Amino acid sequence: MGDTVAVVTDTSTLTAAATFLTANARLLDQHRYRLLTGNSDPEATLSALAAYRNPDGGYGHGLEPDLRSPESQPAAALHALEVLAELGPVTSSQAGQLCDWLLTASLPDGGLPFALPITTPESCAPFWVQADPTTSSLQITAVVTLHAHRVAVHDRAVADHPWLARATEFCVSAIRALREEDRTPHAIELAFAVRFADVLSARHPEIARDLFDVLGAFVPADGTVHVQGGAEDEYMRPLDFAPAPGSAQQLLSPEAIEADLERLRSGQADDGGWTVDFVSYSPAAALEWRGYATVGALRTLIAYDG
Repeated sequence: MGDTVAVVTDTSTLTAAATFLTANARLLDQHRYRLLTGNSDPEATLSALAAYRNPDGGYGHGLEPDLRSPESQPAAALHALEVLAELGPVTSSQAGQLCDWLLTASLPDGGLPFALPITTPESCAPFWVQADPTTSSLQITAVVTLHAHRVAVHDRAVADHPWLARATEFCVSAIRALREEDRTPHAIELAFAVRFADVLSARHPEIARDLFDVLGAFVPADGTVHVQGGAEDEYMRPLDFAPAPGSAQQLLSPEAIEADLERLRSGQADDGGWTVDFVSYSPAAALEWRGYATVGALRTLIAYDG
């Protein structure tokens, strides 16, 4: 990993990012950065992740920065699974236990609600507080499930878990149903659905091709889709659809990907971190999103330029 980082990022960029993370980011994202650059102790990363864990096996407590309520939530599960995927090939019992919780949180059709009832709404984004816990959400189910598939590559407990099969079936059916539905997917829902299809392409290429055929009707070649209900300048961009090289690139022009890579390369702020284009709902969340975004920016640049 160290050689790869040297190709994509010069020492000054990494030093500035590390300084920013030390001063501003969660301990978890500091460990994720060290993991990315080959300098982390996986057990320390797991310990940092476990601080957000509940006795039921799920995660809460602001692991999703704009959902600061303590109870376990699907949105927190996506962040936990993202970290557990980054730790591969290291496995943890936390992963299988999280799948156990996700099975209990799923609705009868196999999907997850956008959010479960929130016990402490203060400093939570209104879209979490106002979510309907009785309706399955393709947006949240797709992103949780795609990260679970990434964990499943190295963790048999996740790969064989009945929750993953049910959630995958729900997402495939919901994406295929877009052919008949008279609606355009929300930009974030669309990006997560594309990434879900991408992660399926390795083991289920025929299904992935069918899903890309459906989703391609909604993704412009330049990969720029305004986030409905978001800030005026909030967009899903090419690298939100394809944060690493893969099958999702077929929906985007090479020029769009290269232009977005250049935007990302030049996006490091003077303080060493990257920014986000959406509104945060607490001072803590604003800083935490920047730490998360900084790790994500470096991960994407390494994936493409390495």
